[in-house]
Amino acid sequence: MYRFRDEHGRVVYVGKAKNLRARLNSYFADFAGLHPRTQTMLQTASQVTWTIVGTEVEALQLEYSWIKEFDPRFNVRYRDDKSYPYLAVTLNEKFPRVMVMRGAKRKGVRYFGPYSHAWAIRETVDQLLRVFPVRTCSAGVFKRQEQLDRPCLLGYIDKCSAPCVGKVSEAEHRLLADEFCDFLAGNATRFIKRLERDMREAAASQEYERAARLRDDIRALEQALEKQAVVLPDSTDCDMVAFAEDELEAAVQVFYVRGGRIRGQRGWVVDKVEAVTTGDLVEHFLLQIYSESDSVPREVLVPEPPPDEAAMTELLSERRGGPVALRVPQRGDKKSLLETVARNAHEALKQHKTRRASDLTTRSLALRELQDALELDQAPLRIECYDVSNLQGSNVVASMVVFEDGLARKSEYRRFSIKAVEGQDDVRSIHEVITRRFRRYLAESEKTGELDALAEDPDAPDDAAHQPIDPETGKPRRFAYPPNLVLVDGGQPQVAAAQLALDELGIDDIAVAGIAKRLEELWLPGDDDPVILPRNSEGMYLVQRVRDEAHRFAITFHRQKRSKAMTVSELDAVPGLGPARRAALLKHFGSVKRLKEATPEQVAEVPGIGLRSAAAILAALHGTTDTGGKPA
Repeated sequence: MYRFRDEHGRVVYVGKAKNLRARLNSYFADFAGLHPRTQTMLQTASQVTWTIVGTEVEALQLEYSWIKEFDPRFNVRYRDDKSYPYLAVTLNEKFPRVMVMRGAKRKGVRYFGPYSHAWAIRETVDQLLRVFPVRTCSAGVFKRQEQLDRPCLLGYIDKCSAPCVGKVSEAEHRLLADEFCDFLAGNATRFIKRLERDMREAAASQEYERAARLRDDIRALEQALEKQAVVLPDSTDCDMVAFAEDELEAAVQVFYVRGGRIRGQRGWVVDKVEAVTTGDLVEHFLLQIYSESDSVPREVLVPEPPPDEAAMTELLSERRGGPVALRVPQRGDKKSLLETVARNAHEALKQHKTRRASDLTTRSLALRELQDALELDQAPLRIECYDVSNLQGSNVVASMVVFEDGLARKSEYRRFSIKAVEGQDDVRSIHEVITRRFRRYLAESEKTGELDALAEDPDAPDDAAHQPIDPETGKPRRFAYPPNLVLVDGGQPQVAAAQLALDELGIDDIAVAGIAKRLEELWLPGDDDPVILPRNSEGMYLVQRVRDEAHRFAITFHRQKRSKAMTVSELDAVPGLGPARRAALLKHFGSVKRLKEATPEQVAEVPGIGLRSAAAILAALHGTTDTGGKPA
């Protein structure tokens, strides 16, 4: 075990290694090739100390203790994206109480969950109190009703057994609490069968009111069970862990499966302040979450095994007091459910990014950081980012996304089909798309200037004052609005191609930069070394988000184009029928089948198609020949 300390003696990183010499050499052998955040950590550290332990399990335990004690800034730290509620039963009290609890767990209290919403717990409890009327009031209310010798409202409506006034004994109330816990733990079938048996007996002895109450109790239990869908066999107790990550952050979601039912879920968001793999994230998660938990399940399903799988399994088994299986599901229902957990993790990461992007102060800081890092004259209030997408050189397309004031402006997005470039040549594709975009910008600017001059001429006609302005937004249409910063997805070659395109058009007032995926480096034209923003900076986050959006938009267009190219319509075989008229026919009739059923007169109603052309189209579709303007 080793610790890096800064010049003030504060611990900035905690790590473990079997061979400390090899690990330290890996930090200093190739400093330039390290992860940028690791470089920052090494520049911050001024000394390293180490401790020798006997086993991998001891190393894991000590690592967790040090991370908790020193809170080092360069270690992965899980922070809860919300405070999750639990359903708790206070078995340590004389008369156990059912309640919603958050925060640290207490001894003698049995917990169920966590759940996503407190209202979901209260709905479930309200259903179960019909059958298990356990106390739910606070200590103050209980004591007051005890002094008044009068039950509260729940006692009068039979949703509390009223132990405060002696309606049930301490032993009877504890039995109710134990049965309540058993039902939530998954032993629901025996309670429902018992109630059904009692209901039949009551009906047989003509106690119809009691039978009706038991029927309603059964329905209440069944409704409570419906809220927890069965997803796996009844004997399955496991936690399912999945991650969604990018270069800067990761989201983790956990589904708690008990008795084959999903009892709850929980999520965290992680800042990746060092270069870590998914396996490393799994190890950090298991270590930090289960080291303080007293509810380690028999099985933990993860997307990838941790680096020290055997040691981690041993540590979890010690914590549980029994065997724990750490597995990566390969097939079947468990794999399908883990994929669902992963989708939830992706959604959580997406929502986290959306919340972060919507903050005005954060966006202003990001733009300021970009201005300083790229040495711009002003903050890049409008950023355009370009990305190229193709599949082995076919269906080459490019995307242009626009961010204004740090937010996506989707109405300004543009798509390009690359025409002059054949094969997989991103550099030439970038040159083409930049040239086309800014050639249009120059044309729009020239047109706007001419209209401005006409508008100032008192002898000009009234319509000369018409500007190419969108009346809804009040801004220039299409390509007339220039960016402060052009970003391209790529390194030095792509940046050089974009700058060359601007130079050829005589544009010298627009900044150009490229973002390389491997280390998230920013490249400027003509520079031999990249600009590296701090990985946890808002400026880097904004650049990455812009790049990812351009990539998503390009991939979407590429897939649409590829799918369209693979779709062959019967109209494609009709001679003399071009794309515009094919599209007009399909728009008018909705399908080729309905077109075949139409008459020539109905087809001729489509703009651009005459009666003779209509007859020829129908003849081709029906496999006949045109006979003088009438179908054969």
